[in-house]
Amino acid sequence: MAESAACPPFQLGRPRYDQSSFLGRLKHFIDIIDPSTLFVSEGRLNECVKLLDDFKKGNLSPGVTDSQLWEAQKVKQAIIHPDTGEKIFMPFRMSGYVPFGTPVVVGLLLPSQTLGSTVFWQWLNQSHNACVNYANRNATKPTPASRFVQGYVGAVSSAVSIAVGLNILIQKSSKFSPATRVIIQRFIPFPAVASANICNVGLMRHSELSEGISVLDDNGNVVGSSRIAAKHALMETAFTRVVLPLPIFVLPPMIMAYLEKLPLLQAHRRLMLPIHSFVCLAVFGLSLPLAISLFPQMSQIEVSHLEPEIAMATDCKVVTYNKGL
Repeated sequence: MAESAACPPFQLGRPRYDQSSFLGRLKHFIDIIDPSTLFVSEGRLNECVKLLDDFKKGNLSPGVTDSQLWEAQKVKQAIIHPDTGEKIFMPFRMSGYVPFGTPVVVGLLLPSQTLGSTVFWQWLNQSHNACVNYANRNATKPTPASRFVQGYVGAVSSAVSIAVGLNILIQKSSKFSPATRVIIQRFIPFPAVASANICNVGLMRHSELSEGISVLDDNGNVVGSSRIAAKHALMETAFTRVVLPLPIFVLPPMIMAYLEKLPLLQAHRRLMLPIHSFVCLAVFGLSLPLAISLFPQMSQIEVSHLEPEIAMATDCKVVTYNKGL
């Protein structure tokens, strides 16, 4: 009784928490981005997959609890792509986004950036973002490698161009004092990264707009391929990529500007980088689940809003599609 009160009955392929509310989605994505899943062994992953297969076939061993089934599904969802069924490379999983992305964020927010360092950190950031976007895309339709290369080049070029352009504009401005110029330069990464993130998502997943993505009925059966659903998926993902860097690139500079005035850090400048890194990690770790919880991963859309051929192929009024992450 105690477990059933705390743990809902297991539903294969369904989220443990209610996805119609922001709080439910937040709990769901905190599970998805749990960094502990990065350390799951191959044997443990196979156990989880087998447990879920046994449940699906009705061959579940006696004594297996709902909590164990939910945990098995959490592990599988964190590691295995829902469309391809293949393992996602560790640095590009959503559970690896914060651990592997924090050093890049720290680099982007370092004060007194040179032109070379600006180009390097923007290139590294957008390279990581491009790989994360590609690895967590809707993969119901095959995408040629050439599309990935074109999207990557476009995303990196836009990021570097925006960041360098803003830096040059600030450096040439005579209206700001040197101290004010340094503070403004600390905030430059946000508009540069936010703009580039939109380009990154659009370019890396452009094929979805032209070819459409699969939409599913109430039973999980594919009823067609929709370009309109793909447009919704990309718009939702792009919006989260704008919201995500807002606190990451705004709060740490404000926090560090205050901390740098403290006598302790004035006397021990070596502590500056470790503290800066910790602040970035904490803000990044909080921002990621909040941003991706804005929309459910498996989003729904009314059939009447889609292409006529989709409406003719199903009796359902609402269909589901994988938005991607």
